[in-house]
Amino acid sequence: MPAKPKTPSAELNNDSAPKTSKNNSSATHEAAPGVFRRIAVIVYDAFLLFAVLFVATLIPAFFLSPESFVANPANNSVVHELDIPLQGWLYRAYLVVLIIIFYGWFWRKSGQTLGMQAWRIKLESLSGDKPSWTQCIIRVLIAGVSLAAGGLGYWWIWIDKDSRSWHDRASNTVLRSIPKDKKKA
Repeated sequence: MPAKPKTPSAELNNDSAPKTSKNNSSATHEAAPGVFRRIAVIVYDAFLLFAVLFVATLIPAFFLSPESFVANPANNSVVHELDIPLQGWLYRAYLVVLIIIFYGWFWRKSGQTLGMQAWRIKLESLSGDKPSWTQCIIRVLIAGVSLAAGGLGYWWIWIDKDSRSWHDRASNTVLRSIPKDKKKA
């Protein structure tokens, strides 16, 4: 069988495989993850986020109403309500900021939350870099809108030509599947 002629780029690089740039992420990733893998990531991350928000709620609750943490054996009562300061818009804003920090920290650090690591999904900006804080904030806020709309922003990937959700489009980010590592024999 005759040898393949070398292409000019291969002769210059002295390689048989063409070089790929850092921004060409399709060379190292599979297609975009489907809706059900994304939902599995949401469920996985929800358990960790619940624990973070639980502890984050205990801190202000302890300082605003320490009497709630003391058992009262005299009347055998249990407190089932939060104080008014923990029910207002300031408290909700505090939780939203914590959610943004939670996701933003993971995405800025490695492009993956724990759920994304388990399901081999990575978040990148369109240029292939880690997302910026602005992109993270927009993504979290629009993802909330996507969920509030009955998940319509997630189901949108079935009709989007690039399989991107509302929050992918709004934040100029993309989710990529990471291929499984081949086992070495």
